Amino acid sequence: MPISPSSSAQAARAALADRLGELMRDAGLKGGELSALCGWHPAKTSRILNAKTPPSDSDIRAWCQACGADDQAADLIASNRAADSLYVEWRRLQRTGLRRVQESYVPLYERTRLFRVYCSNVIPGLLQTEAYATALLTNITRFHRTPNDVAKAVAARLARSHVVREGDHRFAVLVEESVLRYRIGDAEAMTGQLDHLLALMSLPRMSLGVIPFRAGRDMWTLEAFNVFDDERVSVELLTAAVTVTVPSEVAQYVRAWAELASQAVYGAAARSLITAAIDTLG
Repeated sequence: MPISPSSSAQAARAALADRLGELMRDAGLKGGELSALCGWHPAKTSRILNAKTPPSDSDIRAWCQACGADDQAADLIASNRAADSLYVEWRRLQRTGLRRVQESYVPLYERTRLFRVYCSNVIPGLLQTEAYATALLTNITRFHRTPNDVAKAVAARLARSHVVREGDHRFAVLVEESVLRYRIGDAEAMTGQLDHLLALMSLPRMSLGVIPFRAGRDMWTLEAFNVFDDERVSVELLTAAVTVTVPSEVAQYVRAWAELASQAVYGAAARSLITAAIDTLG
């Protein structure tokens, strides 16, 4: 059964409270002692420890300082901020259709300088053609039973892709070879999509790597994810969109991306795999 956004947020707050409690115990402090060091009433400490009151950024800094754990503050603050948007079901995001979901990413895309993308299932959204996106979003609409605004959603997806050719952005994209073979839409749509990938590879700001079937797997196949600079990761699950902002967790995704990148082929070798996929459509 899918976790609801509210229960997930509460679980995140409880996890944060547990981590704060561990810091307090590791420092050899009791609740009243920590309260005195932080300069607040013991009831506040109790509410935070029981996940009844979310702490503010300044509360977390004071707590960490009292426990001699200033180096933990950044991760804990990020965890606290992310609690409400940590896990959001697609049915909540898509309740009025797909167009608004596409448009909601525009500010993030426009301010991001380095995109690291990994896809194990479909061509990344920023690189999709109109025909491919139409086929894909039609299938998503059908499966999730959301209002059908596919034409507007496709237009919004293509519009946000202007960042590929405009502005100061760099793209480091990885796809599994299987992505080139999965049939989304008809043969004409797939051929057009793969030809589009070949064209995009010539862009100076675009690095496109393909992880071939024959690659020795030092890193297992993961769910699709996007790393925006070194600040945020978006992970796409079947039932929900997950946003990761905790620095240590973002760093794990960056490390995973780097390991996957080391298994990919680029340039002529990648073109050869794309061309071979096109040949199977003839």
